[in-house]
Amino acid sequence: MIKIICIAGARPNFMKIAPIMEAFGRHPGIQPFLVHTGQHYDEKMSDLFFRELGIPKPDVNLGIGSGSHAVQTAEVMKAFEPVCLEQKPDDVLVVGDVNSTIACVPRLAVESRRVAMQFFT
Repeated sequence: MIKIICIAGARPNFMKIAPIMEAFGRHPGIQPFLVHTGQHYDEKMSDLFFRELGIPKPDVNLGIGSGSHAVQTAEVMKAFEPVCLEQKPDDVLVVGDVNSTIACVPRLAVESRRVAMQFFT
């Protein structure tokens, strides 16, 4: 079983992650673990997209919320690290280039010898 942490945090990410999660669902050898950073968090910017696009409920919501680029990036980095340490993924998939997904990349660079990373914009 391959465990893949999938990162999404804002509306553009949700559009990209939906077909990926659907495809992973058809492969029993892949165990996706969906992390919602919470950059977009209200009904119209998050929940609506999950429902309409059929994205499964996130395994973890980091609940980052609003803030400046620096604040959002720092909060995601702090919240994402324990998820990585606990889940011990084989791979991490980051879609898009919004604050909250970019914030996951430095943590993965530290783990680069042990965890593969896929980054799609």
